[in-house]
Amino acid sequence: MNPERMKIFVACGAAAGIAAAFNAPVAGALFSVEIILGDFGVAQFSPIVIASVMATVVSRHFLGDFPAFTVPKYELISPLELIPYAVLGLLAGLVALMFIKTLYRLEDFFEELKINAIIKTMIGGLLVGLIGVFVPHIYGVGYKTMNLALLGQLPWLMMLALIFLKLLATSLSLGSGGSGGIFAPSLFMGTMTGGFFGALVHQLFPAYSASSGAYSLVGMGAVVAGATHAPITAILIIFELTNDYKIILPLMISTIIATLLTTHLKKESIYTLKLIRRGIDLFRGREINLLRSLKVSEVVRENPVIIPLDLNFKSLLELVVNSPHSQFFVVDRNSRLVGSISIQEVRQALLDQEALTDLLIALDLVKPDIPRVGLNLPQRCYRHLQPGTGETESEPGNIQFGEIAGQNPNC
Repeated sequence: MNPERMKIFVACGAAAGIAAAFNAPVAGALFSVEIILGDFGVAQFSPIVIASVMATVVSRHFLGDFPAFTVPKYELISPLELIPYAVLGLLAGLVALMFIKTLYRLEDFFEELKINAIIKTMIGGLLVGLIGVFVPHIYGVGYKTMNLALLGQLPWLMMLALIFLKLLATSLSLGSGGSGGIFAPSLFMGTMTGGFFGALVHQLFPAYSASSGAYSLVGMGAVVAGATHAPITAILIIFELTNDYKIILPLMISTIIATLLTTHLKKESIYTLKLIRRGIDLFRGREINLLRSLKVSEVVRENPVIIPLDLNFKSLLELVVNSPHSQFFVVDRNSRLVGSISIQEVRQALLDQEALTDLLIALDLVKPDIPRVGLNLPQRCYRHLQPGTGETESEPGNIQFGEIAGQNPNC
C-alpha cells in the first residue's frame, strides 16, 4: 500500500478513537490532522472527518449521547483572572515537559536492562501496583477522579500528589513495555494541575477567581496541548466536553502558552518523539522552512577557484572573464585562506585599469573579513553570520547567493 495512504488510514483510526472515546468528533478529526498528518488538504481531511463522524454515530448509538465528564457551568469571574490562567499555562507546560522526559527516560532505563522483556513488564506492573495499593486513583483512565476534581471535591494536596503519581505510574507502565495510551493520562494530569493551582488561587483571591473546577478544566486542555503540541485539538476537545463558550478565553490563553513553552524547550511532541527515536519522521521534507533539513555541506561547491595573493590584475581579469564563478578565494604561500575577491571588487578596479593594471595584485583587492561556516551549519543560519564569525574550514567552499535565497530569518 502507498505510504501516504497508509498514513491517512492511521489518521482515520486515531480520529475515530478520540471521537468515540470522548464524544468529540471535531476534536478527533483535528487531532489526527494536527498531530499525524500536519496537512489540512481536502484529500487528506475528508476521510478523517468521515471516520470521526461514523465513530461518533456508533458510539452514541451504543453508549448514549453524553459527555465523558460531568462538567458544571463555568465562567470568567473577572478579566484580571486571565493572569492566573496565563500562569497556569506555564505550569501546565512544565508538567507536560516533565511527562515527556520521565516517560522516555524510564523507557531507556528498561531498554538497558539485560533481562527478558516479559520480566521487564512484570517489574513495571509490580511498581504500578504498589503505587495503586496506597493511591488507587492512579488506576485506569481516572474518569471518576477527574470528575471529582472538576466538581471541586478533591483537596489541593491530593491533586498535587496525583500529578506526580499518575505521571510516574504511566511512565512506568509504558516504559516497561506495557500497553496504554498517552492522551487520557495527559487529561488526568492536566485536571489535577489545574485543580491544585486553582484551589490556591481561589484561596488567595476568592472575589476575583472561579472555583478550582474551572482551573481543572482549563488545565486539562493546557497539559494536553503542551504534551502533544496540538493546541487546536486541546481547545476544541474541552469545548466539546463542556458545550460552553464562556470558558474559551482562559482555555485559549493557557493552551497557547503551554504549547509555546514546550515547543521552545522540546522540538518533538510526546507522540512524534516516539517515532523519531525509531527513525521515523512524519514531516520529513515538508518543513515549514525547507532549509531546516539542509546542511551547508549539501550545497557547498567543493571546487572553488583558489588564487595566490600575488596574482597580477591582468591574470585575475582573464580568470574572471573565463570562469563561471563570482567569488574567488585568495590563499597565502602556506595555503591558508586570506580572504576573497568578488566580481564587485574587480569592477571597481576596472575604473582605473589603465593606471593600475601593472601595479595591482590579488592581495590589493582581497576582502579579508568574510563569513566562514562549518559544513554542519544549517543553511537557514548562513545569512546571520557576521564577518569573521562561524567555524573556519581549512579548505574553503563556495556557496552561491542563488543557492541560499529564500531562507528563514529565524536561525
